[in-house]
Amino acid sequence: MQFDKNRVNKILIIKQGAIGDVLLSTPVIENMRHHFPEAEINYLTQSYCREVLMGNPYLNRVLTYDIGKGDSSYCLIRNIHDQKYELIIDLFGNPRTAIITFNSDAKYRVGFRFGWRALAYNIRVKPRGGEVHNVEFNLDAVRALGLEVISNTPKIYLNGVHTEFADMFFNSAGLNGREVIGFNPSGTWPTKVWYPEKWIELGKMFPKDSRILLFWGYDKEKETAEKIRSAIGENAVLIPEVNLKYMAALIKKCNLFVTNDTGPMHFSWITGTNTAAIFGPTNSHLQGPLNKNSIVLKNESLSCLGCNLTQITECPNSHKCMKELDAAIIYGKLMEFMRLHR
Repeated sequence: MQFDKNRVNKILIIKQGAIGDVLLSTPVIENMRHHFPEAEINYLTQSYCREVLMGNPYLNRVLTYDIGKGDSSYCLIRNIHDQKYELIIDLFGNPRTAIITFNSDAKYRVGFRFGWRALAYNIRVKPRGGEVHNVEFNLDAVRALGLEVISNTPKIYLNGVHTEFADMFFNSAGLNGREVIGFNPSGTWPTKVWYPEKWIELGKMFPKDSRILLFWGYDKEKETAEKIRSAIGENAVLIPEVNLKYMAALIKKCNLFVTNDTGPMHFSWITGTNTAAIFGPTNSHLQGPLNKNSIVLKNESLSCLGCNLTQITECPNSHKCMKELDAAIIYGKLMEFMRLHR
């Protein structure tokens, strides 16, 4: 279909989740605002991702829904249809988002050629998920409209309240004036998580005058973080319960953030923090940090990295990517990295 940008006044961007994936889609928002400065631009996602989009100056509204919490798919479809969008960009392309897009009655419906879901769109994008970083994958939707990409930098917008909170916490926890290393031992896939005993071993290697700041998001993650904190000892501190932007503000104050491949990893490099990202079953070239002050840590001896298996029980190699990732080697790489980025 021939795209006429002059016929577009109302735009919806869809990315169902997850937090990191939504963050990596934010350049699409900025590019659409550049080309449609007067249009209404909204974003549809799950409610747990809402916070990372709030305050984005290029958006008018963030629309949310909850899967499995009583939100009716029919009501959602009808709601989007009734809002009369001229352009919908579906960056997710699962059955739910494809059906929402197809039933929207939008003149222009952009999406990726994923099986039968391609039928939902009249401007179809070749998916390059295994070829390019997720940021560029998303931006292919902008290119499919014949529009120039003017920015490929993801952004999260913090305000003074978030910064003030982080400053107050650092002061109350005695972190000011010390080298603070953030540890994020959490992860959405079991296979992406480095073992707690490895984090403990690594934490004990840092000088006693430094501080290890342990991050967590959910109750189970807090239990793991507390276990690591107790084992490391008095120079380890647990963050309080916070929402996503307060977490990002705390990460930004760290001298170094060591993390599994998960949402907070993207908070780190996007805010310019020195980032050390641990990778195993996912591909750092497709989902990893893009800033210059970052390092990817992985078990280079394996040829099966990037397998995308989500459960340890599925792994034919006994999860060696994490199990045999040596803490002493990681520490050495971190020290070398920090000598260049202090």
